[in-house]
This record gives sequence, structure tokens and C-alpha cells, in this order.
Amino acid sequence: MVQGSRQWHKKLPFTLLGYHTTIRTSTGATPYLLVHRTEAVIPVKVEIPSLRVIVEVEIDDDEWVKTRLEQLSLMNEKRLTSVEAKDKLSPN
Repeated sequence: MVQGSRQWHKKLPFTLLGYHTTIRTSTGATPYLLVHRTEAVIPVKVEIPSLRVIVEVEIDDDEWVKTRLEQLSLMNEKRLTSVEAKDKLSPN
């Protein structure tokens, strides 16, 4: 991530996301839920749509299946690439 105290502004969005989406024991809910009356959709869920995102966008079933398969294939491809990169870096 970002090193040094002079670049705190680059860490702020991640900190706020964590703060707004963490359940508080006093209320049993997240601050985001209390303000917006719905749970936050974290960036990963937007890239790989959750059921809530699909319902809101009104994607038809065939398109959703096709998109999901493409995303899963891409995730698998990225995983394999990272494993190969790790293997190249590790000493034998």
C-alpha cells in the first residue's frame, strides 16, 4: 500500500470503507446500514455482482450466467498467473 505519513490521504478511502462497513456491537449494525437502510456493496461485489446488484441492475439470467462464467474464467487466469509468478521468484 502507501508508505509514510505524508501520504495519509491515499489511505483514507480504505479506512472510511472499513469504518462504515464494520458492525458495531452497540447497535448490531454498520454505520452505512443505519444511514442508507441497506448494506454497502464493497468494490469486489460490484466487479463480481452479488444477487442484490443483479436485481438492482435487472440483468437477465442468460446474460448473468455468461458474465459470471467470464469473470470466473478471468479470476482463474489471474490466479494461475500469480502462481506462476510466485514460482519464478521462489528459489528451487
